Amino acid sequence: MKRFYEKTDAVRTSDGWAIALDERPVKTPGRKSLAVPARKLADAIAAEWAGQEGEIDPASMPLTGLANAAIDRVAPQAHEFAAELAQYGETDLLCYRADSPAELVANQSEAWDPLLEWAQKRFDIGFETITGIVHRPQPESTVTRLRGATEAYDPFRLAGLSPLVRIGGSLVAALALAENAFDEDTIWAATRVDEDWQASQWGEDEEAIAERDSRRREFSAGMRFIRLLDAGD
Repeated sequence: MKRFYEKTDAVRTSDGWAIALDERPVKTPGRKSLAVPARKLADAIAAEWAGQEGEIDPASMPLTGLANAAIDRVAPQAHEFAAELAQYGETDLLCYRADSPAELVANQSEAWDPLLEWAQKRFDIGFETITGIVHRPQPESTVTRLRGATEAYDPFRLAGLSPLVRIGGSLVAALALAENAFDEDTIWAATRVDEDWQASQWGEDEEAIAERDSRRREFSAGMRFIRLLDAGD
């Protein structure tokens, strides 16, 4: 679709802050008003629309995509969506450790132990860790409290949390980042320990590098989405 508008704005409405193009409200793919609860997020989404030149490229508008998802996909089934994300806590990346080589074992411990320690204190829970990939159930109280923490998020924050959980493979790491317990670079590096170690041993081809960079952009967009929601008006 070619750019068909001149002016972009964030406009206060009964639904929150809506995005307008030449004073006409933008609709989601589901034909609902593209309105978000925070002015700073609305301004950032409007800036994505303003930055389009020639043809509109949805891939260059990640905040718009997350807002659409929050409204069309998450809000109608927020409980089910949260439960799906919470399942990652049952098989969290941070609990499955290598038994060798020593360098990888040390890298995992250095990156992952502080995150588990944070979660233990934050939610008053414990974790079962294991070497290898055979599933080991987490304590029921751990699963329950992590699910409760996830279900406490509203649809917009769930939409932002989703790429953090799915790309990183860790609910604990995603919650730690969303709650500002660690910075984004630290969390991203923690979720990449295994891949980075493999790359250090065998190198990366251009396709793998492009895929990693794409995932990092999506990961960063999810984090920025949550930060802009928290920033308010």
